[in-house]
Formats: sequence, structure tokens, C-alpha cells
Amino acid sequence: MEEITRRWEGAVRPGHFRGVATVVAKLLQVVQPDRAYFGQKDYQQTRVLRQMVKDLHFPVSIRILPTVREKDGLAMSSRNQRLSPAERAAAPILFRALKQAETRVRQGIHESRPLLQEVAALIQSEPLAQIDYIGLCDPASLEPVEKIQKEAVFLLAVKIGSVRLIDNLLIRI
Repeated sequence: MEEITRRWEGAVRPGHFRGVATVVAKLLQVVQPDRAYFGQKDYQQTRVLRQMVKDLHFPVSIRILPTVREKDGLAMSSRNQRLSPAERAAAPILFRALKQAETRVRQGIHESRPLLQEVAALIQSEPLAQIDYIGLCDPASLEPVEKIQKEAVFLLAVKIGSVRLIDNLLIRI
């Protein structure tokens, strides 16, 4: 599990995933469900929890549900309430950048460098946005990839004003 947590959110928030895994493990032990559902918005967290369930041999199936989005594409989050009206108007740039990258992949660009550069440039075109990280990774290991072979996941964290938002998009070719 340590390998999955050393980058991205794990690097920015040391100890976060250990706490999440501990709480979820205790909950699974008490409730003993057949299935547990988590949202894809927290992609790295879902990978951590799947690995934890595997490592600890919990008899539970982890199900990942698609990210729920506002009409303008912004991933739903309690953090969105902390955005000012101007920040809220700027926040959909995250999903627009991810969708633009998806379009470029469909057009045949599979190398990570130009894709990441385009995502960064689009996000940086928004004056209220400050990039924390953008990655194009293997969906299982979360290790950066140089080129999309079959599938990859874009992970990003961006501050809009003082509010830090995360989003992701799984791409299959």
C-alpha cells in the first residue's frame, strides 16, 4: 500500500491515507459488509482502499462509483461551498482541461508530455487557479506514464483561490 500513497495526495498530505485506511478498516470489521461503495473523485483513495482490502483479506468487494458532477462539470464536493462566486465560476476549468486532454488522446496524442503541458496551460489560463500537481498515471500503480498504452488516469489538484480541489479522469484507448 505504501507505493500507492507515496505520490500525489500522499506526498502533499503525509499520513492522510493511513488515517483513512484505519477508519475504513475498523468500519469494515464492525459492519462486515459484502460490498463497500466509494466515489471515483478520490481516485487515489479508492486505490488505497482496494489494496488494503486485498492485503488484509477482507471479504468485501470494493465498488467504485463515477464522480458526480455539477452541470458545468465541477466534481461535487463539500469544498465547493467554500468557493466565492468568482472562484466557483472559475472552478470548472479543471474538468474542461481534463476533457480537452481526453479529446487530444482521441485525436491520437498518447505521449504524456504534450498532454500534461496542454492541461497545465489551460488551467493556468484561469487567473484564480494555482496548480498543485497534474499527473498522467498507470491506473493501478499510480506511477507516472510516458505514453498511454491502453489506459491511464489523469490526476490533478488545483487551488482555486484558497480552496484546494482534486479531480481525475480515466482514459481508455
